[in-house]
Amino acid sequence: MTDYGEEQRNELEALEAIYPDSFTVLSENPTSFTITVTSEAGENDETVQTTLKFTYSEKYPDEAPLYEIFSQENLEDNDVSGILKLLALQAEENLGMVMIFTLVTAVQEKLNEIVDQIKTRREEEKKRKEKEAEEAEKQLFHGTPVTIENFLSWKAKFDAELLEIKKKRMKEEEQAGKNKLSGKQLFETDHNLDTSDIQFLEDAGNNVEVDESLFQEMDDLELEDDEDDPDYNPADPESDLTD
Repeated sequence: MTDYGEEQRNELEALEAIYPDSFTVLSENPTSFTITVTSEAGENDETVQTTLKFTYSEKYPDEAPLYEIFSQENLEDNDVSGILKLLALQAEENLGMVMIFTLVTAVQEKLNEIVDQIKTRREEEKKRKEKEAEEAEKQLFHGTPVTIENFLSWKAKFDAELLEIKKKRMKEEEQAGKNKLSGKQLFETDHNLDTSDIQFLEDAGNNVEVDESLFQEMDDLELEDDEDDPDYNPADPESDLTD
């Protein structure tokens, strides 16, 4: 008959010696304890970590222990799910034998793989960003390749915009023509224009007064037109004397 209690006590002593800095007993009945597992340092000294909680079942190791993720650092949800699946598989394969060391070792290897995956994901992300930057630079210098489809689309849009500009300009010119007044319309609408020139001279201090009497006797004056005299010579002052 298997003495389950003795096998469990012997394993606890061995685990405490193997993991002195990360092994912690939580309770004795039922026996429950935790072991903290940390990955090896990655390229940039990053690590991932999980604390596993185990509880002995009454007939352990013929029955699988209870286990759970007690705490974790830098693990994503899919990583946690992967660790739990791994524990279930290892526990099934090792029934009948004390297995905690085997389970912890499997998780240790899994965490190391996760660190390597982090490095791979980082490199892939870096390459993706570099490729996107390269494509953006090509797009900047080469632009969008011209095809019949995108040219026709651009042409239709350009023609529509040009038509709108022409309509707007014609409307503005038509409106301007309606608002422009002729000279006659200006005088009819603003009677001040009749006296604007006189008013301008008066404002400037130039009062123009015309003496009409100076022109009353103009018709009585007999003016000789020297140019009608055939003997008139403008160079000879005496040429206009009659013989």
